[in-house]
Amino acid sequence: MTKGFFVTGTDTGVGKTIITAALVKAAHLLGFKACGMKPIETGCRTAVSSQSAAGSKEKTLIPSDGMFLRDIAGSDESLDLIAPVRFEKPLAPLPASEIEGIPLDLEKIKNAFLDLAEKYDAVVVEGIGGLLVPILRDYFVLDLAREFGLPLIVVARPGLGTINHTLLTVNYAKKEGLDVAGIIINYARPPDGVPAEATNPDIIKQISPVPIMGVFPYLKDLKSTTIEKAAAKNLDIGIIKKYL
Repeated sequence: MTKGFFVTGTDTGVGKTIITAALVKAAHLLGFKACGMKPIETGCRTAVSSQSAAGSKEKTLIPSDGMFLRDIAGSDESLDLIAPVRFEKPLAPLPASEIEGIPLDLEKIKNAFLDLAEKYDAVVVEGIGGLLVPILRDYFVLDLAREFGLPLIVVARPGLGTINHTLLTVNYAKKEGLDVAGIIINYARPPDGVPAEATNPDIIKQISPVPIMGVFPYLKDLKSTTIEKAAAKNLDIGIIKKYL
């Protein structure tokens, strides 16, 4: 059985990539060989290769999040496994696929995941936005999480509005039959110092059906050692170990 986590967010921009990296580091601290995966990355940078023998220039999409996760894991895996599906437009997968005229290959994603699962003790998968972000017209991030069969971790903002967004995500996931391991409240930007930031973690802890696995601080640098230290200090290693 594949071990790891599927990381989703209450919204875009909540810092799923950093939390995915931190979870990989937490797994390493527990002695597991772990890697991160970003099945679909949009908003990729474009690199143009030199002219081929046929005289045409080839475009390569560079997945910055995928590369970051690979580096954090200390891995030399092909980016075709870490970030198998990529689009240039910074959009949800469905409109990005339609605008760019590139069909989204689900089988490529599933095969990459299976390959990584054979090589590693744990795979931490970063989802795309929230659970109801469309991948295909009738297939959402929720469906991908269900197919992978990994426990879900919900990444939430600390500020005003996060109680509603967090509980909506958690309760919907549970209603759909997903195993929700817990919530990580993440400071993707420096604290605002507003009262909501101080009170939200305790309120969510009181009324959420799943535990808070940590309140992750804003990191001024994203070095591997910095993320590892923050993971050891701010994540509930006991809950992580329970699932691995």
